[in-house]
Amino acid sequence: MEKQQIKELIIEHKERFLGRGNLVRRDVQAEVARYLFQREIIVVTGIRRSGKSSLLRLICEDLMTQGSALPANILYLNFDDERFISFTAQDFAPLYETFLELENPQGRRYLFLDEIQRIPGWERWLSRLYEFEDVRIFVTGSNAAMLSPEVASTLTGRHRQVTVWPFSFREFLTLRGMPAADLDLTRDLHRPETKAAIRRLFADYVEIGGFPEVARTGDATLLEQYWRDILYRDVIARYGIKNIKEIKELSLFLAAHPGSVQSYRNLGNLIGVRSVNTVKNYLNALTDVYLFQFIDLFDYSLKRQIYNPSKVYCADGALGNAVSFRFSRNIGHIYENMVFLALKRRGSEVFYWKSPRGREVDFVVKSGPRITEAIQVCSSLADPQTRQREFQALREAAEALQADRLTIVTDAEEGSERTDFGHIAIVPLWKWLLEEHK
Repeated sequence: MEKQQIKELIIEHKERFLGRGNLVRRDVQAEVARYLFQREIIVVTGIRRSGKSSLLRLICEDLMTQGSALPANILYLNFDDERFISFTAQDFAPLYETFLELENPQGRRYLFLDEIQRIPGWERWLSRLYEFEDVRIFVTGSNAAMLSPEVASTLTGRHRQVTVWPFSFREFLTLRGMPAADLDLTRDLHRPETKAAIRRLFADYVEIGGFPEVARTGDATLLEQYWRDILYRDVIARYGIKNIKEIKELSLFLAAHPGSVQSYRNLGNLIGVRSVNTVKNYLNALTDVYLFQFIDLFDYSLKRQIYNPSKVYCADGALGNAVSFRFSRNIGHIYENMVFLALKRRGSEVFYWKSPRGREVDFVVKSGPRITEAIQVCSSLADPQTRQREFQALREAAEALQADRLTIVTDAEEGSERTDFGHIAIVPLWKWLLEEHK
C-alpha cells in the first residue's frame, strides 16, 4: 500500500475509535483485567456484531484512565475496511514504521487491531513485535480458525484468548438503564415495581436477544441481515463452499431446533448429503464463526462420549428464532439456549447427560474431575407429568454423578424442594440469569 494511504487510515481509524463513547461495560472485562498488564497478546474472538470492537475501546479506556496509555501511543486499525483489500503481510512493517513516524510515541505502544485474520501471516508479524518491541497487543477476529494449529504454534506462550458473546441479560439491563450491578437481589426483587420492570425487560431480551445494536435500537429485523452476513460472508465466502443450498438448509434446520440431539448421519439425511465428512465440514465452518455451538454427552467412558451425538445451540436465541420460520415458538428450547449461552459466558465446562433408562438432563457442569451441578430447563412445572419427568431425571443424575447442586430453571415458578436424593432449587430464568455463577 502507498504510505500516504496508510497515514490516512491510521488517522481516520484512530479518531473514530477514540471518539466512541457511552459503551456498556462487558462482563468479560473482569477476565481481561487479569491479563491487562501481562505481556501476552490478547486475542478476542466471537461472532460478528457481538461487540468485539467495543470491547477493544473499553479496554483502551481502562488503560487511558489508569494513565498507562497515552493517545499518541495508540494504534487502532480495522482490517474489515475495504481499503485494506490490497494489504499483505509485507505491509505490516511499513505500517508500523509509519505509525512511529506519525505519532512519535514515547514508551510502551498499544496496538488494537480489528479483524486481523483477514491478512494472512499476521501472526508472524505480531510474534516478532512481541519479541523485539515494547508493545501491548489486542486483536479481534470473527472466527475460531484465526487460532488454527499453525497460528497457535506461532503464538505459543504469547497469547491469551477471550471469547465475546452477545449481551448477557445483566448487560442488557445496563443498556436499558437498570444496571444489574446496582440491584440488591435480596431486597430489590421483593419490590413489585422493580420485579415487574425486570420481567418486562426480560420479555424484550427473549424477543430481540443480545446483539448490541439490536438491543440498543430494539430493531429485530437486523437479525436477518446479521444471519445473511454471517452465512454468506463469514461461512460460504471464507470457506469456499460450493453447494450453498445444502449449508443454508442445514443452518436453518439447526436454528429451528436448539437443544436437539443431532448425529452427522441424521443431519446428512435431512439435507440430502450422503457424505458424513461433508456434514462435518459444514458444521466445523458454522462453529468456527460461532454461529452454532455443540456440547457432548457426558460419560466416564471417553469412547462413548465421542461416539454419541451432540446437542446444538445458536449463538443468540433470538437470532435462531428470527430465521427459523417456525409457526409457533418452543419457549422451552429458547430458554434452554439462553441457559447454555449463560453457562458459556461464565466459562463453565458443559455437557448433557442421559441415564441408563434414557432420561435426559439438559446440562451438567463439570469442574475438574467432578460434576458440580445438574440443570433442567422447562417453561413450566404445572403439569404433574412434566414435574415428575424433570424430578426423576435429576434423581438419576444425582445418584449417578453425585452433583453438588440440582437446579430447575423455569419461566416463573420459584421455590425449593427437599427430596431424599438432595435439594432442588427452582428458579425463574430471569432471576437465574441475574445471579452470579462462578
